[in-house]
Amino acid sequence: MTIEEQVKDILARITRVDKSIITRESTFKEIKADSLDVVQALVAVEETFGIEIPDEEAQKFENFGDFVSYVENKVGQGQKV
Repeated sequence: MTIEEQVKDILARITRVDKSIITRESTFKEIKADSLDVVQALVAVEETFGIEIPDEEAQKFENFGDFVSYVENKVGQGQKV
């Protein structure tokens, strides 16, 4: 399973949406993710991949693709998976 698929599974579970509607262009608003959902997704992703996502970085995510790219880069930098 790719990083994108894992992040999508986490986000779909937390927001209770069908993961087939989540694309790299999807905004959190479009998938009906409120601020608590986003925080829960960030924490779950951090725990899953053993990375840290600072709040100032998370605020820059405009869509799901930004979120996935950030996680892929952090994991690719040799951080624990």
